[in-house]
Amino acid sequence: MSLDPKLLEVLACPKDKGPLTYLEDQQVLVNERCGLAYRIDDGIPVMLIDEAITWPPATAE
Repeated sequence: MSLDPKLLEVLACPKDKGPLTYLEDQQVLVNERCGLAYRIDDGIPVMLIDEAITWPPATAE
């Protein structure tokens, strides 16, 4: 499911108010400056700092 481009233009990271990168294949909005990603559930971005995940995700070795 793809997000509306107009929505992507206005979304900002709730932590630093900066722009986000949309990774459609992973259904996340990423803020590399803060090392956070916000998941997208059924086409709805979950823009809560407490719900953010660490980015990039840790890889198992």
